[in-house]
Order: sequence, then C-alpha cells, then structure tokens
Amino acid sequence: MGPQVCLLAAVEPSTVVILALLALATGAASVWGINRMRARATEAAAQAEAERRLAEARQKSEELLKAADVERHQRLLEMRERFERETAETRDELKAGERRIAKREDALDKKLDVLATKERKLEAAEQRLTQRDTEIAAKFSQVEEQYAEQRAELLRISKLSAEQAKALCLKRIEQEVEREAGQLVERILTTAEDNAQEKARHIIIQAIQRYAAEHTCETVVATVDVPSDDMKGRIIGREGRNIRAFEKATGVTVIVDDTPGIVSVSCFDPIRKEVARSALDRLIRDGRIHPTRIEEIVGETTKEVDQRIVEAGRQAALEANVNGLHKKVLDQLGRLQFRTSYGQNVLRHSIEVAFLCSVMADELGLDGALARRCGLLHDIGKALDHEAEGGHPKIGAEFCKRFNEVASVLNAIAGHHGDIAATHPYTPLVTAADAISASRPGGRRESLERYIKRLEELEGVATSFAGVNQAYAVEAGREVRVIVDAGRIDDQSALKLARDVAQKIEDTMTYPGEIKITVLREIRAVEYAR
Repeated sequence: MGPQVCLLAAVEPSTVVILALLALATGAASVWGINRMRARATEAAAQAEAERRLAEARQKSEELLKAADVERHQRLLEMRERFERETAETRDELKAGERRIAKREDALDKKLDVLATKERKLEAAEQRLTQRDTEIAAKFSQVEEQYAEQRAELLRISKLSAEQAKALCLKRIEQEVEREAGQLVERILTTAEDNAQEKARHIIIQAIQRYAAEHTCETVVATVDVPSDDMKGRIIGREGRNIRAFEKATGVTVIVDDTPGIVSVSCFDPIRKEVARSALDRLIRDGRIHPTRIEEIVGETTKEVDQRIVEAGRQAALEANVNGLHKKVLDQLGRLQFRTSYGQNVLRHSIEVAFLCSVMADELGLDGALARRCGLLHDIGKALDHEAEGGHPKIGAEFCKRFNEVASVLNAIAGHHGDIAATHPYTPLVTAADAISASRPGGRRESLERYIKRLEELEGVATSFAGVNQAYAVEAGREVRVIVDAGRIDDQSALKLARDVAQKIEDTMTYPGEIKITVLREIRAVEYAR
C-alpha cells in the first residue's frame, strides 16, 4: 500500500479524476459487452427453440395429413364396395325379372297357340251345328205335319177332345213307365245279386268313383302367446330392429296389433311358419331379444324342425307299413305334419287313406301293400305345391316319378281328384278312401250354419216329389229317410222314387262322400173294438 499511495499522492488531482473516469468507462463497456453476449446467447436459444417447435408442428401437420389421406382412401374403398354390392344386387334382380318376363312370354305364346287352335275348332263346330240345325228344322217341320195329320185322325176315330185324349194318354204312359221302371230297377238289382261274385270288383270300383273331395287350403297364420304388452315392445325393438331381424331370418310376416296376449305369424310356407312360431316362443320365454340372439334361436329351431320332419315321415311310413321309400320322399312326407285341410292334419289323413285303401283292396282281392303305398303318398304334392306350379296331384306324381315309383302309384297320385283318367284299379280306391277320410264325422270342421243348411236342403229335395209325406236327414246328413203315402206310391214306384231322389241330390247339391236314400212305405190298418 505504501508505494501505491505514494504514487497516487504524486499524481495531480485532475489526472486522478480522468483515470477514474477511464476506469468507469472501461467497466461500463465490459458490462455492456457481457450483457450483449448474454442477449445474443438468449436470442440464439430462443431461435433454436422456435425452430424446434416449428419442426414439431410441421411433423404433426404431416402426420395429420397422412391420417386424413388414409381415412379418405378407406372411405372411398367402403363407398366403392357398397356401390358395387348394390349394383350387383340390382343386376341380379333385373336378371331375375327378365327371366320371369321371358317365362311369362313363353306361357302367353303357348296359350295364344292353344286359343287359336280352339278358335278354329269352335268355328268348324259352329258351322257343323248350323248345318245340323238347318237339317233338324226341316225334319221337325215334316214331323209336325205328320203329327198334325195323325192327331186329327186319332181324334176322329176316338171321338174325344184333344184335352181328354192327352190326359188319358199321359196317365197310361205314366203308369206304364213307373211300372216298367220299378221292374227294371228290381231286375237289375236281382241280376247284380245273382252275379255278385263275378261283378263285385267292377261294381264296387264304379261305385266308389262317385266319392270326391275338394282340394282345400291350409291356415297360413299362427299365434304366439305373450305375457304382457311390454313384451310386444321388446319384440318390435328400438325403431323396429328386432322385428325386422326376425322377419329377415325366418321369411315370415310378424303381426303385432292391439289383440291382447298374442302375436301373429303369417306365412304361406307351413315349415317357415312353424320355425318362426317356435323361435318366437323360445325368444319370449328366454327374454333376451336382439338381432344376434334372434339369429341363434332361428338357426337352432330350424334344425329342430328339420329333425321333426324327418322323424314324422319315418314314423308315418312305419305306422302305415310302407317300406322302401326314398329318403327325400320321407322328408316331404314329414312336411305334411304341418299342413291342415279344414282343420284335418294332412299326414294323419294320408295314413287313414292308406289303411282304408288296404282294407278295400283286400276285399277286392288286390295287393293291400301296394294300395297302402298309393294311399300314403296320394297327397305328397301338398308338401311341394308352394314351390312349383300346378295342382298337388300333378306335382306329387312328378316328384315321385323321379324316385322310380311304379305306374300304379303315380296314376293314383295324379288321378285321385279326377284330373286324369284312372288306368289302374288303385286310383278309384284312393279317390274313395280320400273322400271317406275327409267326410267322416269329426274329420273336418264345418260351420253350424252350413251344416244346418245342408240338412234342410236334403229334406227339401226329398219332399219336392209327389207322394212324399215326410223326409228326415239323419246320421249327420249321411242318410235321408223318406216316408211316402202308401195309397199313392206302390212298391215298384218306391224303388223309382229312391233313384229319383238320389239323382236330384247328385245334380243339385255338393257334399262329401255318399248319402243313403231310404224310402219307407207302410200300410196301417186301424180298427176299434167297441
């Protein structure tokens, strides 16, 4: 400190001030330089941070652009697939429509050809009839002239008026015709009884051909019980998704209306209707109703119904004792379990017809086993009539022909409703057995009004004849008992009256099976002892 103090003491005061100022300026410059360097370092760090954030932003924007591009591409692919799928479906529908139109055009062309042929035949027949009418008119004029001459001659000889001669002739002719008709009926019956063993088969076959039964339609609506109206809402689902999924899976129409406690299932196909009914019943009992569960239940129910069909066909063939049927024939036979006609189960009806045919065939000396086969298969076309065009006899015969059924069975199937001529004795047997099974008491439902009307019509037909005092329809309309006036109707006329009543019933009424006409004639002698 000593030398430095001495040095400062030796310097002048102004110089000291200048040195101090220089020292301050130098310090300030150093501070400024240091601050400048710090600012530059801060600015460089901020610029680096900005560049880093800008790079990150650019990278994120590129990633977002890439994701947006991928999503756009994916949506374009989905839209293209949906467009192609809808286009394919539309193309298929158009092709199917074109095929249907082509078939209809072919059918119309055939019908036009047939109509043209019939028109030509009708024109030729009309010309022949016109010519024949002309000839008949000429001959009729000649006959009238001869009749007038003979009538005048007869009146001159008999010395009677025209009215008297007419009444006398008519009375004698009526008596002779009634007597001869009664004798003829009695002679025919006597001859038939004498030659019964030789002509029994012919007479029975001709008689049972009179039986007939109409082809009826089955019920196409089934009902399913529901516990409450809330369950109906669950069946429909949100915005109808459950009911749409069910109808799509089963191919039926589900009817949910205000009827309490039931939901209706409608379908022309009895198998699909049964699958839908069973599946809906299981869904209601299960309680879990949604599209996925609906598909599962419908698939399980379809397998169960198919198994029931196979088992029903096998059991029917076993019960009817018919062997050697093809598996596909048995399957179609089992489908009849779900068909009804006027409330009569078609499969049970077929088994009944098989047994009736067997009994009648044994009585006639025919093959009972073949008759059972014809009877069991006669209505098999009803299992296929929703899938093909034509009546069930034709469809059934064509189906069985593919599985090598014999000609007698095919003729019985195709001709049991009289659609084709009977070429084998088993066909009229099946016709008779079919009508017997359909018309037996309790076999089919019939409304009370229609039943009473039919009985009244039967009694009205019988009482419309002269000489009938009373008529009663008994045995559920299977027999009509006619009570006649013994003073006006003799024994010969009674036979003719029975035939006339039967003939009028055949001509004026429609009925299943046969109706027995019994004419009762008795003489009562009454006297009083006093």
